[in-house]
Amino acid sequence: METTKIAVFKGKQIRKTIHGNEWWFSIIDVVEALTGNERPRKYWNDLKRKLIKEGYSEVSEKIGQLKLQAADGKNYLTDCANTETVFRIIQTIPSPKAEPFKRWLARVGYERIQEIEDPELGTKRTRALYKAKGYSDGWIEKRMRGIAVREELTDEWEKRGVKEDTEYAIR
Repeated sequence: METTKIAVFKGKQIRKTIHGNEWWFSIIDVVEALTGNERPRKYWNDLKRKLIKEGYSEVSEKIGQLKLQAADGKNYLTDCANTETVFRIIQTIPSPKAEPFKRWLARVGYERIQEIEDPELGTKRTRALYKAKGYSDGWIEKRMRGIAVREELTDEWEKRGVKEDTEYAIR
């Protein structure tokens, strides 16, 4: 069984767990953090019905019930979603508390589109992130070179016919 971890957003705890090799978050916790609603479970149920009615059935299809630890220390099945689906749900929450998060999502999306047009921007962003995390310039240089060398290596393997992830792992 997965262990429940806690993420904090603006002072609110959001339970999360690893499921299928990716983070899944408690939707109820996200709703509560972004709306301040005292009945986040009802808010989520109403929102889910509204989304389905408006044709956003893919959101509902991507929700899973995972056991997360509650305040009483017991594990209960809880509606959870991966990061992508949580972001999609957040976009539909009409709350002033959700607006800063929506603006952040829009900015990140815009930055990624710019990076598609000019890949060097992505490299600069990566360097800036490592620097902000406190890594030394020497470490950053080695890391960036390592990434470039790995890309060259995998490109060469691909040219020579390596197709499956397992074949990359064996090499």
